[in-house]
Amino acid sequence: MPLRASCSIPDNFVPQSVFLLTSSASYQMDLMVYFIIKCTLSGIIIAVVSEVAKRSPAFGALIVSLPLVSLLGILWLWRDTGDTERIASHAESTFWYVLPSLPMFLILPAMLRAGIDFWLSIGVGCVLTILLYLATVWALAKFGISL
Repeated sequence: MPLRASCSIPDNFVPQSVFLLTSSASYQMDLMVYFIIKCTLSGIIIAVVSEVAKRSPAFGALIVSLPLVSLLGILWLWRDTGDTERIASHAESTFWYVLPSLPMFLILPAMLRAGIDFWLSIGVGCVLTILLYLATVWALAKFGISL
């Protein structure tokens, strides 16, 4: 029988996935195993890409350009919720967030080739991406698109 966390929030307001607990130890173990599988699979993909990029930067870049992380996120979201509207919204938002991240992949190599320190180059690329994310969210809101 599920146990409710004690709080004074009305039942119709409490997010069920957060505040419903189960007394079944096997259910909690299943959730932990599922979480470990997700983390392991995601980590393996990152490690494989890193190793491939050591041998062939272009092939590593090709693998990274595949939307593997997005696809995994969509698969996990489908498995966890089965909510097609949430998945559609996630995919659309991913599209809009990819666009402002692309200039970093031009700025970073330009700065490195100009002899600028690696960490400074990464920092500038990240700050630029954050600023472009904010500008994208602002601009899309002007067209009625909410991320």
